[in-house]
Amino acid sequence: MSTAISPLAGKPAPQSLLVDVRQLLAVYADLRPDPAVPAQRVAFGTSGHRGSSFERSFNEWHVLAISQAICEYRKDKGIDGPLYLGIDTHALSQPAFESALEVLAANGVETMIAKDGEFTPTPAVSHAILVCNRGRASGLADGIVITPSHNPPDNGGFKYNPPNGGPADTGVTGWIEARANALLEAGLKGVRRTPFAQARRAATTREHDFLDAYVSDLCNVLDMDAIRSAGIRMGVDPLGGAGVHYWAAIAERWGLELTVVNEAVDPTFRFMTVDWDGRIRMDPSSSYAMRNLVGLKDRFDIAFACDTDHDRHGIVTRSAGLLPSNHYLAVAIHYLFQNRPKWGGQAAVGKTVVSTRMIDRVAARLGRKLHEVPVGFKWYVEGLLDGSLGFGGEESAGATFLRLDGAVWTTDKDGIVPALLSAEITARMGRDPGEIYRELTREFGECLSDRVEAPATPEQKRMLSGLSPQQILSKDLAGEPILSVLSRAPGNGAPIGGLKVIAENGWFAARPSGTENIYKIYVESFRGEQHLRRIAEEAQAIVDAALAAGAPDANSHRPARGARRVPEP
Repeated sequence: MSTAISPLAGKPAPQSLLVDVRQLLAVYADLRPDPAVPAQRVAFGTSGHRGSSFERSFNEWHVLAISQAICEYRKDKGIDGPLYLGIDTHALSQPAFESALEVLAANGVETMIAKDGEFTPTPAVSHAILVCNRGRASGLADGIVITPSHNPPDNGGFKYNPPNGGPADTGVTGWIEARANALLEAGLKGVRRTPFAQARRAATTREHDFLDAYVSDLCNVLDMDAIRSAGIRMGVDPLGGAGVHYWAAIAERWGLELTVVNEAVDPTFRFMTVDWDGRIRMDPSSSYAMRNLVGLKDRFDIAFACDTDHDRHGIVTRSAGLLPSNHYLAVAIHYLFQNRPKWGGQAAVGKTVVSTRMIDRVAARLGRKLHEVPVGFKWYVEGLLDGSLGFGGEESAGATFLRLDGAVWTTDKDGIVPALLSAEITARMGRDPGEIYRELTREFGECLSDRVEAPATPEQKRMLSGLSPQQILSKDLAGEPILSVLSRAPGNGAPIGGLKVIAENGWFAARPSGTENIYKIYVESFRGEQHLRRIAEEAQAIVDAALAAGAPDANSHRPARGARRVPEP
């Protein structure tokens, strides 16, 4: 296995990497997808439809078709309240916004767009939906967020959030996807559309102050008084994302010592340092993409960043620099469940099957039920809505949690609130989250983790997602007896789309990527680097053997040859 780190990693983005925005926008309008080509069809992954107009995977026709499908879905389900529409700062987001509004207006959908054309973080849309729907049984709101999250600058994305405020589940996205592809195949026959200028002036198009509504409500999910009275000096890098103007408003509204270290908005994202693989990616969990803010850590008591739609967080501490996302999730859970007395004793801890088992140990110490689900934030929505989940988090630096009174805050990932929580923790505990994580390791053990990627054909990915525990013939993992082999998540019994193999002091999980022709192996050890490497090697061999056994040609599966280790922050 090789580290495959680009020589550009962590360095300022050179001119040669910058996207040609003018050309990107031109082909958005000019190139039409061919629905006979699988890569050019509408495909909803874990976070909506994503792609690049250069590759005919995110073009005007995709947005028109998806928007019409959503209008028809709303009508079919009797959803007739306002639709909250938000966008991020990617170059393709503005033309996609215009395309979507043309369809929404033509279909008579009451659409709430941001006041003064402001960018809108994903959590602000989820928050708006839930506030609107509070206590309602009819006239329910839903939303669309136009964002490819932290993906590179040439990408576009389109997400639908139903009335529960969270990411749409597969039943919903499957319906929308099928209808949108049918519209593509029909050459957009059936798509209702009105010119943008007319759509913008339509009586159904109204402005909503997402920023003020969200910022003013923060005192009901965080102890803003504690942050202010402790005089915590904070630094934030919005990474050129949708929350770029939220932070100054938060500082002013709540009297915080918060400095925005970079206010630039540029669709080329030329201010970024390059990610590990040589691409520009606004990933706040990557030490390479976060190099600028990490270099400023000693100026602040705590610093943080969010990705382009502000649904992911990255925490930079004086004591440890950029905290790995798994470390911060464990710290946040450890703190929250001891400092939210109104949550109630039954509120559980939500984690994904590929998140750290440090969370398991922290939850057990707290006496809290652990709710372990497959990858995807949609699995947390109902628990957050009814308060049975106090916290939901993903290893990819996504999380949200309940209001102070135990009611729902957002049901989608919220990067802003976990970021500000790091300041609350520092204020209330007198130590930053990095120091608190070190304390957790003294109690529960040092935890090391890694991730390996290997190439896989679509057929091999299908085989991996369908593996059963009975196909794992090994009885031990890195010298320890295997305690369990999971193909379904313990929290809800849903398929995890792969396997997880667990021993006392280590585990691995293997699952196919939803967006690339690769599979991923996550590994973790509480017994040091050598044990971690041994788990990774045995995991690769176990998965190779299982896939080879199910392949028509045993020589057809050779993923280990191209396996690569993905560097952790």
